[in-house]
Amino acid sequence: MKNISQLKVGKIVAINFRTSKVLTAHNIDFCCKGGVTLEEACKERNLSLDQIIAELEESFKTPDAFDYEHLDLKELIDIIVNNHHKYVENTVPALRTYLNKLSEVHGGNHPELLEIREMFDSSAEALVVHMRKEETIVFPYIKAMVEAKERDFPLSEPYFGHLNNPLQLMEEDHDLEGERFREIARLSGNYECPEDGCQTYSVAYALLKEFEEDLHKHIHLENNILFAKARALYSEIIPN
Repeated sequence: MKNISQLKVGKIVAINFRTSKVLTAHNIDFCCKGGVTLEEACKERNLSLDQIIAELEESFKTPDAFDYEHLDLKELIDIIVNNHHKYVENTVPALRTYLNKLSEVHGGNHPELLEIREMFDSSAEALVVHMRKEETIVFPYIKAMVEAKERDFPLSEPYFGHLNNPLQLMEEDHDLEGERFREIARLSGNYECPEDGCQTYSVAYALLKEFEEDLHKHIHLENNILFAKARALYSEIIPN
């Protein structure tokens, strides 16, 4: 791919999600911090740009399993809600149970578990509110914009003002959760079960890691694809 060094990392993953594994392996944040170019990201982390490009080009040889970049926005919203919002709703109760049990049994020897539990509880509560705002305010308006364009009828400006207002708030929430899970990963030693850990410990950390990975994809689909395209569509159909 030409000029890949000047592509934003979020755009690279939008083109082919398989590249996310390369970026994640090198601690390059493609979801919350996806607005920087690959060259800038490598320079910031003192990484070899040529090496990262070679690894990314290898990933591009395998087609993406699903072409999110070219989905209809209404379909993309349905995928986000049905796959990622539902995942959060279904996984939070189990993780809370595991973390409560771990804190009670192992918290004395591993006080970091208390911090992890507190941070996860805060994240879970914030995500519930965040997703409700998306499902009742942001997503319906984006779908309305798509309908307006498809059927060629005028759409008035939303009651919340410019679409950028709620989108910026959603992105700020994403940044906060991204930072929170980076700290959870640090506290847990990147989800490595300690030698004195039990089976519940291993399962809880594995599920926490899965939760973070799903959150990364969730945020990527919104920040780098849905919101970017929604902003462009808004500029197209709403007169300045």
